[in-house]
Amino acid sequence: MRRRPRIPPSPLPQRHGVDPVRVRLPVEGAWATVREHLVERLSGAGAGVVDAMLAAGKIVGADGRAVAPDAAYVPGMFVWFHRELSDEVPVPFPLEVVHRDEHMVVVDKPHFLATTPRGSHIAETALARLRRELGTETLGAAHRLDRLTAGLVLFTVRPEERGMYQSLFRDRLVRKEYEAVAPYDPGLALPRTVRSRIVKERGVLAAYEVAGEPNAVSRVELIERNAHGLGRYRLTPATGQTHQLRVHMNALGVPILGDPLYPVVTAPVPAGDFRRPLQLLARALDFTDPVTGVEHRFRSGRTLGAWSSYGDWARQ
Repeated sequence: MRRRPRIPPSPLPQRHGVDPVRVRLPVEGAWATVREHLVERLSGAGAGVVDAMLAAGKIVGADGRAVAPDAAYVPGMFVWFHRELSDEVPVPFPLEVVHRDEHMVVVDKPHFLATTPRGSHIAETALARLRRELGTETLGAAHRLDRLTAGLVLFTVRPEERGMYQSLFRDRLVRKEYEAVAPYDPGLALPRTVRSRIVKERGVLAAYEVAGEPNAVSRVELIERNAHGLGRYRLTPATGQTHQLRVHMNALGVPILGDPLYPVVTAPVPAGDFRRPLQLLARALDFTDPVTGVEHRFRSGRTLGAWSSYGDWARQ
């Protein structure tokens, strides 16, 4: 059994709450220089960007020294650099801390804020913002919520304990409860448990259901309905497939309000357009703390705008 390589500590500090990018050079390859590999690997950035970073000494090795533009390729070598941060539009909603102790931080995330740096959302993410606001560089995410979903997210304080909290979600030892606003269908018999096989292809925005052994299970209950023809639903996922609740609600014929992907993929909204958020909220997290043994019950204090004030939400 091949042993995993030991990863050296980063020689670069965080910047704006964001970790530097770490790249391990493949053990096998025909590149003559580090530059050749990085130009190929970071093809989206372009050769000029890599050359400029090398010339400025912005790409470093494990010893913190700048990698020379003509440095020879060393299989298995690690290099680090900071990604260039674009001007991100700040998400103008607070990130509420629900619980904080020496082991973890639980926050109530607003809609539109990504959990961790990814794609075009880097510094304007819950993780980076929380590191800056709390002054705790070691924070790491134990799980993630979609950028468009609001609600409870758990972060760990100590890197050596992160795996213990992540395993709670991996092993389905956390009871997660969501709330959604969607059309009310009098012909839809609820409560019910939806089981299906969901596939999410890389580079494709929407996930979809296929025939086969179910890998996604969701409990769907109607809490109440109103005069606007809407229902407020309690959703309890037993699994954690990408977009699972959104796919299942759409499959039932009651897609969640404000969903830009289901039932149809709509055009991207301009940056800074925070109107009509997806009406999905991670309402509850219940679990036994793997470090302290304490039983935790966390609840979001947020409300879904389409339910509390549909007229205002619809006019946005």
